[in-house]
Amino acid sequence: MPFAGEPSVQQPSVGALRASDDERECAVATLRAGAEHGRLTFDELAQRTQLAYEATTAAELERLVADLPSAVESSAAPVAPATHRRQRWSVAVMGGTDRRGRWTPAPRSVSVAIMGGVTLDLRDATIAGDELVITAFALMGGVDVIVPDGVEVQLSGFAIMGGNELRPGSEPVRPGTPVVHVRAYSLMGGVDVRVKRASQHT
Repeated sequence: MPFAGEPSVQQPSVGALRASDDERECAVATLRAGAEHGRLTFDELAQRTQLAYEATTAAELERLVADLPSAVESSAAPVAPATHRRQRWSVAVMGGTDRRGRWTPAPRSVSVAIMGGVTLDLRDATIAGDELVITAFALMGGVDVIVPDGVEVQLSGFAIMGGNELRPGSEPVRPGTPVVHVRAYSLMGGVDVRVKRASQHT
């Protein structure tokens, strides 16, 4: 979901100070720290990271991180309590479980669907670290994982009398965003991983 006052990358005006590669990496580090402390959602991180790498002036980078503390300040600050309440297990037995909106999955998460369904929508989730690993088990049921567009997704595992599917998005992978790895194991069920834009909240 676009954040308020989202800047657009354009040709620098006369006298504008051009951004260096180090300044871009510093801005991305600040964005990553903001996401780890629950200040940015996964989708906001992906969008702003792309803009940071496309920025041509220092002013554009400053606008991207204006509402965030620097990476150094974030590393010295205590982690917000909300980031400790990470969801590790999502279980549905003859029923359904949905994780949507603002939530924080554990870096190593497990989803189990037994004659039921689990939906994990990561677009508004808070993601910490470089990788999110989701182990999904589907027994006569299904697990749906929704990832923001521009994020690298890996699918592994196997399916017996069922199917696992990865439906990629339309945008290229944005550098600096965490990798989502889904390990899918299905028996007469399936795991469906979809990459979708923020506006497609369905």
